[in-house]
Amino acid sequence: MATALICRRFPRLSRVTAFSTTAKCKAESGSSESEQKKAENPETANTRTESAATIQLLNPLDYRVLYNPSAYAKSRAASQQHAARNSGQALGDALTSPGSAQVQHTFGAASSQALPPLRNALPKARPNLLLEQTVSARLSAAQSKEEAEKEKREMHDSKEDPRVFQKGRPEYRSLSYDKSEPIETLPLEEGDSVLHSVAAHKGSQSPGAITDCFRKLSRLPAERHAALLSGPAFNTLCRCAVKSVRLFSTSDLIDILKACVRLVVPPAHPLLNACENEFCRRVWDMNLDQLLLVADCWRCLERSVPSYLSILFSYANMHWKDLTLPQLVQLVYIIGEGRRSPVDLMQKVESVILKYLDSFTLEEVGAICLGIFKSLSDISEHVMRKIADRVSLQMEDMSTYALVNVLKMLRYTRMDHLPLLKELGKVIPPRIPTVNIQGIMHITLTCSSLHYFDEGIMAAVAMALPSKVMYCRSKDAAKFLWSFGCLDYEPPNEEEFYSSLIEQMHRKLHEFRKFPEHLLTGLLGLAFVKRFPEELIDYALRDEFVQKTRGSKYELEKDLFTLSRSVDIECPSYRGSRLPPQLSQEITEMVLNFAEQEIYVRPEIVEATSLLESMLGGPEYVKNHMILPHTRTSDLEVHLAVDGRPIPFNLKDLTADKKLKDIGVSLTDDLMTQLIKGRSSSQSPVEVEDEGRAPGQERGEEARTPRAGDRAVLSGGALTADAKLQVEPKSGHCLESPTSLALNPQPRGVKLAIQVSNRNHYCYCSKRLLGLHCLKRRQLRQLGYVVVELPFWEWFHLLKRTRLEKLSYLHYKVFNPALLSSA
Repeated sequence: MATALICRRFPRLSRVTAFSTTAKCKAESGSSESEQKKAENPETANTRTESAATIQLLNPLDYRVLYNPSAYAKSRAASQQHAARNSGQALGDALTSPGSAQVQHTFGAASSQALPPLRNALPKARPNLLLEQTVSARLSAAQSKEEAEKEKREMHDSKEDPRVFQKGRPEYRSLSYDKSEPIETLPLEEGDSVLHSVAAHKGSQSPGAITDCFRKLSRLPAERHAALLSGPAFNTLCRCAVKSVRLFSTSDLIDILKACVRLVVPPAHPLLNACENEFCRRVWDMNLDQLLLVADCWRCLERSVPSYLSILFSYANMHWKDLTLPQLVQLVYIIGEGRRSPVDLMQKVESVILKYLDSFTLEEVGAICLGIFKSLSDISEHVMRKIADRVSLQMEDMSTYALVNVLKMLRYTRMDHLPLLKELGKVIPPRIPTVNIQGIMHITLTCSSLHYFDEGIMAAVAMALPSKVMYCRSKDAAKFLWSFGCLDYEPPNEEEFYSSLIEQMHRKLHEFRKFPEHLLTGLLGLAFVKRFPEELIDYALRDEFVQKTRGSKYELEKDLFTLSRSVDIECPSYRGSRLPPQLSQEITEMVLNFAEQEIYVRPEIVEATSLLESMLGGPEYVKNHMILPHTRTSDLEVHLAVDGRPIPFNLKDLTADKKLKDIGVSLTDDLMTQLIKGRSSSQSPVEVEDEGRAPGQERGEEARTPRAGDRAVLSGGALTADAKLQVEPKSGHCLESPTSLALNPQPRGVKLAIQVSNRNHYCYCSKRLLGLHCLKRRQLRQLGYVVVELPFWEWFHLLKRTRLEKLSYLHYKVFNPALLSSA
């Protein structure tokens, strides 16, 4: 039953995977029962040693019992982990558990002759039972410690991690709040004495005395801070500080703010309101070091201070030429944490970045990139390329955290930098197992966003992910699925990889109510590689979820449409929720309107359409439209009869063409030449173009360019050329296919879906098709179309060639013998 359930949810899981998963569940269940019995009856604890034993058959006449504590520890840890996750363990773990794999292998290899001696040998092991239990307990404790350390490594501290660069130079101590600064702890008795003094004076202390009280109280042990903040004496002290706020010196006011950081005063505390107002009033009387320090304290307190930052940025805008290197980096950090930046300031910051670029530490380079990324500031390609140049040369010495920040900026600017990407493929794969899950996500997402495929990186991510999948947020899981689907990469451990992520998506289902875009991102990534988890799809297409997507800040309607139509085509047995027909129609019209304005009119598509119409006999033989609107790219549709003759089917365009004929315009070859090339009627097309050759990657032949007055037969044998180059058929006639293409009688004709591709359909510097376009072509074939491509590396080159070369190329593509015979 469990196997059937698994196969139903994950139809592409192999039967072997399902069997292994079932077996593991039984094993873990047995392990749990055994531990329960052990707790009830300690005398039966020796059964644990039996499960920890490994049998290795050395020869048929002998045997050896090997005690393997690590296998026991791993099995026990796996059982505890399984229970804690409430049967949520990724399916693929059954294939990779070292303990279970070893036990299955060795017991499977053992013969029945070896089993009786084992029973005789077990009583001899009983005197060592106490030792074995001690070893197992220590291993279990070590395992728990290791798991705690692993969990700590996986947790990203969004508050402290970006501040690592501040440890690289002593100058940052005057620009930022240093938590690592050693502070002598105040004895509790002195703390009580300070509070009694505050209560006795009833708020009548001098500004210096108030500041001294804050300094001392902030040195109390951390466990006493909560009680201090809720006490009446501290509230009295704060009220006194608010009343005297304008009497403090700037340095004293900064000390009070730093004391608030140490005491973790709530961001909305009245004292902080008064301090913010006073600092805003004093900005122009402070120096830049003080301004940056105060801004850093606000960040540590997690208090939003837009007014203060605006004044700080104005100050920096006036003094930008005087920025020192540490001041620049700290300023960019503050800009990033504030999530905003004035455009005029960032333009000046760019020039200072170039000034100090060679002097930055690598951590500072990462901090600069992170600050610009977080603030969504524009950065010139020149500056970003300079940063990438330096990183590509020193990547080996760069921390992974700083490198990931550079990758974020590279992704944001969508800048291709091949030396950096190639170096990334050398440096990152060995580091992947030690990188936390969010770092791995950003590395993977950078590759997919830049359409850069590196199998070493992707395979390393896929191998490391199943053991880390429990630390994935909904966003992380979705981005992983999208990245692998976008690059159309299914790793060697694809079943384990995908099943673990799909299970995590199920666990995080509650998060998708708040972030619906993540669910659609993940499901589209799965659809690209032909995986359709029905329960998640049903949830995504329910009316209530669809309504949530319409309230999102992202335009999710097109993603819903792509998912819904893909399910309609590829999952005929699906019985779950579907997109409402009215909404589908609205999205279709929106997509088609966009296509008419932006896609159908692209030069490479217009040229192909025009030449096909001329070659086949008119607009009724070609239709430039979206066969699958949900894939958001156009097709040139052509129909051929069983004998290879073109079939007119585009009646709408045929009507428009007849109106032209009624006006008296004859679409002759000479007129078409003038319209497309702008030549006079007295010129032959071949008199103007060069004598280059058409690319023949798919046919391995060269198309000859005929000269005026020559009669040449093109490679297919169907097209001839004379002095006037009459290659188009006369009005009302279709160009016949070559006699060599005569086909045996077939039940029906062929529908061609001609793809005019461009670079954005492929991985960077590669002929590897991206996931969305793999999905489109797969679905076209499923609907009965034969996909014909005019690849950009051929067609774009031909656009500069002669008209005859282009016609010859298209003729071969449409009447390709291999294509028609296979269809």
